[in-house]
Amino acid sequence: MKKVQIGENITVGGKEKLLLFAGPCQIESLDHSLKIAEFLKELTEKYPVHLVYKSSFDKANRTSLSGVRGPGLEEGLKILNTVSAELELPIITDAHLPEQVPTIAEVADVIQIPAFLCRQTDLLVAAGKSGKAINVKKGQFLHPEDMLHVAAKIQSTGNENILLCERGTSFGYRDLIVDPRSFVMMRECGYPVIFDGTHSVQSLGGASGSSGGSRQFIAPLV
Repeated sequence: MKKVQIGENITVGGKEKLLLFAGPCQIESLDHSLKIAEFLKELTEKYPVHLVYKSSFDKANRTSLSGVRGPGLEEGLKILNTVSAELELPIITDAHLPEQVPTIAEVADVIQIPAFLCRQTDLLVAAGKSGKAINVKKGQFLHPEDMLHVAAKIQSTGNENILLCERGTSFGYRDLIVDPRSFVMMRECGYPVIFDGTHSVQSLGGASGSSGGSRQFIAPLV
């Protein structure tokens, strides 16, 4: 399995430390972000954990048009850059469009590709060209073995700092299930595998125009 470099200090693919992406799904404010990041840093310093702070400047795939999306690219990256600088934490955030990638790469140590966009060739190639580590969420609709083709699009740029993320598989119209075989299949693609325990229990659009979920299953699955 290939080892993945995140920034200067984190190497993924060994057995020394757990890699943890954690933070509020969507950026709300600078104060909110700093408060959560400070808590996470203090907590993880007690354990053998590599913490990467995660938050999105834009949730571009909200169920409803009225769904709150976040502060946007410019303000969101400014907040993430402040969190990184003040707390000395690496950053992961989403990219939705190829043209966003160069700007995101100035701040983020890991660029995340949302599940619904995991087959978008132009976005994957742009992310790969950034030279950053890339975390690709497996589409809810995708067979785990097909992530090999997803990774190949990024690898075509010469960038092999690739992480593959399990976030549940569609089961019926709104439910997601976690198939443990997925971890083995994706690992056989040759890259480290991440598990998104929170998004794997989503109910897509199942809360009156918003995504709900069954949070009681998060801890057991993790």
